[in-house]
Amino acid sequence: MIRPLLLLACALFIFSSLATAQTKVSDTTAAATEKPKRPPIFRPTKDQINQVQKMLTGKGLYSGEVTGKLNDDTRTGIKNVQKTAGIRETGTLNRVTLEKMGIALTDQQKTMPVTERSLTPADVIAEKSQTQKKIPDTGAGSLPTITDPSPVPGDKPKKIIFRASADQVKAAQKMLNSRSMYSGEETGKLDDDTRDGLKKFQEASGIKVTGTLNAATLDKMGIPLTDKQKADAAAMLKN
Repeated sequence: MIRPLLLLACALFIFSSLATAQTKVSDTTAAATEKPKRPPIFRPTKDQINQVQKMLTGKGLYSGEVTGKLNDDTRTGIKNVQKTAGIRETGTLNRVTLEKMGIALTDQQKTMPVTERSLTPADVIAEKSQTQKKIPDTGAGSLPTITDPSPVPGDKPKKIIFRASADQVKAAQKMLNSRSMYSGEETGKLDDDTRDGLKKFQEASGIKVTGTLNAATLDKMGIPLTDKQKADAAAMLKN
């Protein structure tokens, strides 16, 4: 009588152990196959894209219409800004790029962290090794921006001055003449009469009235910029 009871108890124990082991394997398999949640995707608003296109136009980096859409020309202009600012050239309006351009974020965008994909590899390495300084957090939602290492004492940053060529001045004088905004000769020199004509053109075109032949004015007049002028305009945007 005792022997059958012992056999029955052993069988029940073995069955219980197998069931427990199977449950653990099932739980482990389910946990392994569970997909991680995707992080939220940063998306710029139409108004932010409008602001970017206007800013790029003012700096001679975009000549299209203000559409609020990220077309190819807009992405090219954004890449120029990102290259000058020392961040990853993605051509997209991520949080880092909007902050660099001084464009306000929405409340939802402020809650989204800056990802390493938004930075250059050099910036990521420098951030981890703590060899570069960081600007302290100035409040909720502000972006800690990685800056360049401290400059060598006595090494002053070079001031960038945008200069129009004589041929560009002549082309501008010719256009102003055709619009009755200038009545002088095409000398290639920015004299007072030429500057007055430029001011009239700038006011009529809705751009900043300076009386100078800057990148925005040349672009509005349809006068091509040189490669150096494009680089200078991008550098001035950064500063």
